[in-house]
Amino acid sequence: MQKKTLAERIFHAVCFEVIAIIITAPLFSWLMDRSIMQMGTLAIVLSTTAMIWNVIYNALFDRFWPSNRITRNAKVRTFHALGFEGGFIIIGLGLVVAILGVSVKTAFLMEIGFFLFFLPYTYIFNLAYDTLREKMIKHRARKMEMRLAGNYKK
Repeated sequence: MQKKTLAERIFHAVCFEVIAIIITAPLFSWLMDRSIMQMGTLAIVLSTTAMIWNVIYNALFDRFWPSNRITRNAKVRTFHALGFEGGFIIIGLGLVVAILGVSVKTAFLMEIGFFLFFLPYTYIFNLAYDTLREKMIKHRARKMEMRLAGNYKK
């Protein structure tokens, strides 16, 4: 399997967040009886914050638990995921309270709702992305083989 480039990693992250916004804004608008503008704004702010938090958190994690000194087994990966999500819930609480003007309790329940959405969404998105990526790589390889054999023209 080919290694991902920085451009592909950015593409992956942007696709992940855009699709999540398209799903969560109307869903939470309906669930919270709020306008799509309010929930869309919240979704965009949380999405942007999540991407920034991801970069910061992973840089810190790599600094304190470098992969060349610590095996990233299931226990370490679980700690990593819980740390990321716990930190993001704390960050998100203030944003939800500020943007929607709700209580901390309501914001916390919303953050739990977002977490429950993103748990299966992350799995499904990455499974679909990896499957499509693998098919594209194989298709490109077949085209290249055909070109080299002289049986394919652009």
